[in-house]
Amino acid sequence: MTLPVALKYARPLLAVLVAAGLAAGLAAKLAGFGGWSGAIWAAVTVPVLLVLVTEIASSLWRGDVGLDIVAALSMTAALLVGEELAAAIVALMYAGGQYLEAYAERQARREMTALLSRVPRTAVRHRNSRLEEVALDLVLAGDRLLIRRGDMVPVDGTVVEGVAVLDQSALTGEAMPVTFMTGGQVLSGSTNVGDAFDLVATRRAAESTYAGVVRMVEAAQRSRAPMSRLADRYAILFLGVTAVMAAAAWWLTSDPIRAVAVLVVATPCPLILAVPVAIVAGLSRAAKLGILIKGGKAIETLARVRALVIDKTGTLTIGHARIVEIRTVDGMTADELLAIAASLDQASKHIIAQTIVAEARSKGLALTIPTEVVETPGEGIVGRVDGRRVLVGGLHFIAGQVAGSAGALLGRERPPGALAAAVAVDGKLAGLLILSDELRAGTEQLLRALRALGIERIVLATGDRHEVARFFSAGLSLDMVRSDLTPDQKVLVVLSERKNGPVMMIGDGINDAPALAAADLGMAMGAKGAAASAEAADVVLLVDQLDRVLPAIKIARRSRYIALQSVIVGMGLSFVAMIAAALGYIAPVEGALLQEVIDVAVIFNALRALRG
Repeated sequence: MTLPVALKYARPLLAVLVAAGLAAGLAAKLAGFGGWSGAIWAAVTVPVLLVLVTEIASSLWRGDVGLDIVAALSMTAALLVGEELAAAIVALMYAGGQYLEAYAERQARREMTALLSRVPRTAVRHRNSRLEEVALDLVLAGDRLLIRRGDMVPVDGTVVEGVAVLDQSALTGEAMPVTFMTGGQVLSGSTNVGDAFDLVATRRAAESTYAGVVRMVEAAQRSRAPMSRLADRYAILFLGVTAVMAAAAWWLTSDPIRAVAVLVVATPCPLILAVPVAIVAGLSRAAKLGILIKGGKAIETLARVRALVIDKTGTLTIGHARIVEIRTVDGMTADELLAIAASLDQASKHIIAQTIVAEARSKGLALTIPTEVVETPGEGIVGRVDGRRVLVGGLHFIAGQVAGSAGALLGRERPPGALAAAVAVDGKLAGLLILSDELRAGTEQLLRALRALGIERIVLATGDRHEVARFFSAGLSLDMVRSDLTPDQKVLVVLSERKNGPVMMIGDGINDAPALAAADLGMAMGAKGAAASAEAADVVLLVDQLDRVLPAIKIARRSRYIALQSVIVGMGLSFVAMIAAALGYIAPVEGALLQEVIDVAVIFNALRALRG
């Protein structure tokens, strides 16, 4: 077990140990065994002091100076001059504060394991005329794999049998499913939303696209410097003032007890405790709104963001196809065309067919059971609906079988990147169903609200084609639109925006994960997004509502304000108490108890972060 892990498990035990020791020492004193009290208090203080010294040494090795040094000095000095009770009280405050901070981090990350279930661990491989499920690491280039409906493609490969209908939105940002015929090259990370097909692996899993994205996430995470705790920013100044006042009190009075009293009342327990309490309160309030913030560092960074890089598909937009327009001919109404197409598509498992059926049902349209159905995978479907011969499919599929051309209908303006499903009835073209992704409702209002909160620059970064990005960004309050981006290019966009202040990246796909990890603050749409993006992000929206970013920022800023307020008030009260201790008005034990009173006041103030 490594030292950091050992210390993580030691903190709650130390808090319990010191509390029990304090109670036992007081009980011994009340029972007339006062000689044992000091030994008990010293015995429970020493383990806390050893852990604290170890952590301080590790921090100094990294070049970090923290307020924990004051706590270590106060406990050591109190033990040396025989003020064991004061030392034990300081130890309890420190151990309790450390445990609370560690608990907040654990609670914030606990829910993340459920979001990783999408990552493939095994693959179904053809071997000796049978199928076997093997660990992903055993798949080699040239192996023939079966990709079932709902499976994520585990390795890059070539379609060799069947038609692959893949949802690549998490990988490329494209909302519409893509059809691959025999010979088509498929990337790992795509999800099979059609019928099962066979794939021949062209690379091992470790060399495939998905694995490469994961490696970029890990590299970006390693390159991001960790933030220090809020209170530690004032550590060197406060430590210097404390040391000078303690030394001056001892030198001027020749009384070491005064120096110990100064150190005890200077112990920054309000800072060590109140800051994590404010952070935990903010985390709890955010969680009630479906916003998972992974610890204190994330909530503090969220409060300071000034630039935003945002993905399009699944983030700025809904992320899946919807019927945005119905074009008809020969007097047929839109609902009639939709009902006919949906009735036939009930017999198809194609993702577009399912979308059409869902749209018809959402409108309450009556659907008929189709008969004589024949489906051509990846192209279209033919059958009878109420005795009429109906065809639904792509334009090329319909063009060779009906009279009339879809050119006139299709020639009218339509959203870039949209798909058209043609419908023919009794050998004549009846109309077109136009399917496309859509902007989330209230997107422009959201962007304006973000600017009102102090977000000074907003950049759209997407893997979509330029014309698609331009169409969806039209009329939005964006400072720049970047399109046709690969995952590593999204990282460069994030890094280039740092000159404008701390950068927040919002995304939902695998292709967003490296940029989420590289940003100062990554926020993932975790409800429907990829597990890789949720793992890389610092904040995960557990509900599919982009407008939750507004309360997330407000909660983070309020929590940081209250934490900062606690730092200033705690230091101010400690400074006043240090002066009183140096003048001899406060003894070490009195100073430790006074710090407890200050703790209670500051912690109650920190709990205000639970409220709106």
